Amino acid sequence: MNRLGRYVFKSVFGYVLITLLVLTSVFLFFDMIAELRDVGKEGYTLKNALVYVALTLPSRLYQLLPVAVLIGSIFSLSGMADTSQITVMRTAGVSILRLSGWMLICGVSYAVLTFLIGEFVAPMGSEAAKRYQVEAKQSVLLSKFRSGVWIKDGASIMNVSVMNPDMSLEGIRVYALADGAKLSHIFDAQRATFESDKHWHLTGVKRTDFYDDKVTVTSLPKYIWQSEVNPDMLAVLMVKPQEMSVDALRSYIGHLETNKQSTLRYELAFWAKLFYPLACISMMLIALPFALAQRRAGNVGVKIFLGILLGVTFNFASQLVTYVGELYALPPMLAAGTPSLVLMSLAVFFLWRQERGG
Repeated sequence: MNRLGRYVFKSVFGYVLITLLVLTSVFLFFDMIAELRDVGKEGYTLKNALVYVALTLPSRLYQLLPVAVLIGSIFSLSGMADTSQITVMRTAGVSILRLSGWMLICGVSYAVLTFLIGEFVAPMGSEAAKRYQVEAKQSVLLSKFRSGVWIKDGASIMNVSVMNPDMSLEGIRVYALADGAKLSHIFDAQRATFESDKHWHLTGVKRTDFYDDKVTVTSLPKYIWQSEVNPDMLAVLMVKPQEMSVDALRSYIGHLETNKQSTLRYELAFWAKLFYPLACISMMLIALPFALAQRRAGNVGVKIFLGILLGVTFNFASQLVTYVGELYALPPMLAAGTPSLVLMSLAVFFLWRQERGG
């Protein structure tokens, strides 16, 4: 990238950063207002609410980055167009294709940033926020479900009544099945903690064995239970699939497939996480013809409004396609990738028209 390309990159980067800060501040403000409803209940203080909202910041950045890229790029490029900077560039021999190449480099950098935030920072922030909120309210996870949570693990079915923020379990019942789906034995444990790879330490255990001619009950102070279920899988219950990392989704999908359970919801989230960063590239490319379309009119405000409208429409379409895909069992890759691919196609089409029109 030459000096002129670096100038465009710096200008776009500055406006995108300012837009992202403004959008994030607005959304965090409304998140804080929503949290104020719980302040004063169950020991939940204003400080707790502030910390919780702060921990959700990475998730907000992840959600808003593509929209900020679009609006910031339109701001920057419209300003250049209105001050004839782009006209001078075109006169000096810089083609639309070359401008698109610079914007593509910017878009790829933001796509990588979006992926890194969504894969590493946002999932940890969401999980930490949920745990902190539960601890601040002095409550537990899963207790609101009447029958707890049911997890299938090979030939065993696990029922958990309570999951604490430290990922320890209470009120555990494990049904072990023998050949032919015949009930072999049941473990009832007061508490379970994850000790090491694939091992749970159960305390206050009562084991019930079923034989052809009798049933025996044995009390054990502790018991080591081997299972493929681990705290990372249980953490799925704390956050939405859309807030999980690609690696966590892949691992959980594998667990569900092994136990012959439906994976559609998590496959949709998996592919959506992979396609979402591409939205930054599409937004960056579509900003160029968007900003140049009405360069003689000079109405930046209208362009910004249309940019916001396009960003909101994209987010709405992404969520809608995910729900429709789950409802009608559409191919996950197709359903999750449609919004980003459609936006990319529009960007390429408008760039082609802009270059053709001169």
